[in-house]
Amino acid sequence: MLTRAVQEQRPRGTFAFPLEFHHVDKTHPRYHMPLHWHMDYELIRVLSGELSLSLDTRSLTLFPGDVALVQEGVVHGGVPRECVYQCIDMDLNAFLRGNVPDFADSDTVVLDATFPKDSEEARTIGRLFDTVQAAGTGYAFLAQGLILQLVGLILQNHRYVSNGERTARSQRRVRQLKSALKYIRKRYARPVTLNELAEAAGMSPRYFCRFFSEMTGRTPIDYLNFYRVERACERLTYTDESVTEIALSCGFNDLSYFVKTFRKYKGTTPKQYRKGSAV
Repeated sequence: MLTRAVQEQRPRGTFAFPLEFHHVDKTHPRYHMPLHWHMDYELIRVLSGELSLSLDTRSLTLFPGDVALVQEGVVHGGVPRECVYQCIDMDLNAFLRGNVPDFADSDTVVLDATFPKDSEEARTIGRLFDTVQAAGTGYAFLAQGLILQLVGLILQNHRYVSNGERTARSQRRVRQLKSALKYIRKRYARPVTLNELAEAAGMSPRYFCRFFSEMTGRTPIDYLNFYRVERACERLTYTDESVTEIALSCGFNDLSYFVKTFRKYKGTTPKQYRKGSAV
């Protein structure tokens, strides 16, 4: 899984085939999944280990063979545990254009989030992953057929609810969380205070701390540092910047604190991480 901006806006794949595939194990430079959302749909399949996934106000754990379908606009993030997993990001609306006009309209339908490994949907999604990964002759046509088959199964098995069934409170909480995450994404390279985050979410600092912990499983400052370390991992992997330069560009004004915080989340030092990612 690519560690992305809090809200992604880049296109997937090509115009003719708007789909991207990612295979992720613990050696991947962006193994952990910070909270984010995007205007595409995402399928996540666990091959081994466990993946603790957060979807808006829900928390769940995926095991080998399980699949999650993340709808556009849903805030999601994951913590892998000895996990190998794969992702497909796709513009579902483009694939369905002219077939099921209203199905992928997030204002109308909320899709079921998870499919256990023995379900029809999970087996179909498994074939989709295998087809895209193999990328054999005609795979794009086969993949599109499997996507349409998946939609048919979701409709047939009624694996969705109307948007009106979501409570106003849950929708408001998600909007407030997105506001805080946007602020972190924009300001992480500079000093960020708890009061600033609370103000971005439209809450008092005291209530915001409880709210953020309930929604993410982390305190606001813990998540801010986690996000900073994830961005540092990107720079360690893809740039030649020094560790000091990376620390400063990711919001750490003290090198020793950066190293200590990096070790806390990654279990290694920035220099060791860079050597490992270069192998």
